[in-house]
Amino acid sequence: MVYRAKTDIFFTIIMFLLVWIFGAISLLPFITSLSTVVIMSTAFIVSVVFIFWYANSIKFVFCENYLLVKGGPFKSKIPYQSITRVSSTTEKYTGYLISLSEKGLEIFYKTTANGRIKILPEDKMKFILELKKRCPNAQIPQNQHFE
Repeated sequence: MVYRAKTDIFFTIIMFLLVWIFGAISLLPFITSLSTVVIMSTAFIVSVVFIFWYANSIKFVFCENYLLVKGGPFKSKIPYQSITRVSSTTEKYTGYLISLSEKGLEIFYKTTANGRIKILPEDKMKFILELKKRCPNAQIPQNQHFE
């Protein structure tokens, strides 16, 4: 089962515009030759496309033995038996997706360094129900407000 991340369109557009504006401004001092402009512009465009691809391709896949969190070329495989707790979080500027307004979920899991990941699925309640089915030993409070 695949769940997509909820994207904040307004925030994405603002960040995209700011990156382009600051990128254009930072290229001005390097306009000494055409080859320099081409190289710097190409590097900038590749970077912007990579970031945009990463931010808009985040998804959460329930595989047979693990939860796969994927964004662009980055993947996190979290075995179901290692998930210990799920809680609501209001930390906006951390995790796989930066969002200005939404409350996300924080998944705690056992690793060598006590892992945790913050996510924001489009349909949190369905995601949590699916996670409860696959992780019956995880602490997922019934009374916590996930909406």
